[in-house]
Amino acid sequence: MSTSLTRAELARMIDHTLLKPEATRADVAALVEEAVSLGTYAVCVSPVMLPLDTRGVRLAVVCGFPSGKHASAVKAAEAALAVEQGCDEVDMVIDIGRAVEADFAAVRGDIAAVRAAAPAPTVLKVIIESAALTDEQVVGCCRAAQSAGADFVKTSTGFHPAGGATEHAVALMRATVGPDLGVKASGGIRTADQARAMVEAGASRLGLSSSRAILEAWA
Repeated sequence: MSTSLTRAELARMIDHTLLKPEATRADVAALVEEAVSLGTYAVCVSPVMLPLDTRGVRLAVVCGFPSGKHASAVKAAEAALAVEQGCDEVDMVIDIGRAVEADFAAVRGDIAAVRAAAPAPTVLKVIIESAALTDEQVVGCCRAAQSAGADFVKTSTGFHPAGGATEHAVALMRATVGPDLGVKASGGIRTADQARAMVEAGASRLGLSSSRAILEAWA
């Protein structure tokens, strides 16, 4: 993918993110203000922060975060509540252990439960924690997400000790889902060079907490 993007075009690919457990409502209000000033596409926050006035910026909310070790019914209820409270997008975490076991039918079922609870036009992004998986497991998760009706596959929570987004994982995810699904790179992207590499690898959305620094360094 070309990276001849203007700063404004890059901003429109960013989910400006704050998911620290210690984040306060004042912190989230400041996040929204910064998102508005930077022109980012969305903010991404924890569900406890809803309802939230995002001043026209799209609102993404995490689900089953960060471990994914929640019953599908619980994830579905969490997603439904987030939609009821005004979110535009849901970023759900799969059960990573099921992927490691290559039980992709279970992965698909988990995603499908959330999709049913948060139907279109809500955008559903599926976090697969790619750094914790083999290439084969990444491919299996992407196919499960595609089959279950997701809109995006997403690399990482940013909380797993295995690490965050890599160019390799983004390229593999893009090759697997083709042009039909979005690919969101998130986790550990802190510089303009890293953001550029993710876009070149095929990312169509970036989850960033260092949005201002990256945009100011973009050239």
